[in-house]
Amino acid sequence: MSASDSLFGQRTSIEQVEEGCELAPKFDASGVLPCVTTDHHSGEVLMVAVMNREALAKTIETGEAYYYSRSRQQLWHKGATSGLVQKVVEMRIDDDQDCVWLRVEIKGGASCHVGYRSCFYRKVPVGEQRRSQTSLEFTEREKTFDPKLIYGDAPNPTQL
Repeated sequence: MSASDSLFGQRTSIEQVEEGCELAPKFDASGVLPCVTTDHHSGEVLMVAVMNREALAKTIETGEAYYYSRSRQQLWHKGATSGLVQKVVEMRIDDDQDCVWLRVEIKGGASCHVGYRSCFYRKVPVGEQRRSQTSLEFTEREKTFDPKLIYGDAPNPTQL
C-alpha cells in the first residue's frame, strides 16, 4: 500500500466528489493532474505543472511542492537543485477534483528555471494590440538568478 492510497479516497459519486470532504483526485489517462502555482503574497501566477499520485501525496505530507516532470519522467521536488523550494501555504482542489492550486512562498523569490520570477514572463498581444505578426512582449526585464550558475550547462528541462 502506497502513502497515496491512505490519503486519497475512491471516487464513488458526483456528490461525494463535488460536495464531500474526502480528497478523491481524478488523474487523467497519463496519471497526472494540472497544478497552478501562485505567489502567496501577490497572487501572481508563478507556474503551471502536473502532479502524479506520488507528487500530490509528497506535497501534502511535506508541505513543500513536488511535481511530476513529464520531460524527465520522474518526481520533481521544486527547488531541490536551485534551492528555490516552494513552501506550500495553502493547497486547494477544484470542484471535480481534477486540478490543484498551490499558494506558495519561495526563498529567493523565483520559480522559473530560465531565471525569471514567474514562468509567465512574456505577454501575447491580442485583439487590437496585435501587429501583423504576433511578437511576444517581456513583462519581466531582469532575471532573478542566473540559471547557468545554478544548473551549469545541464540541458534545459523543457524539451523542444
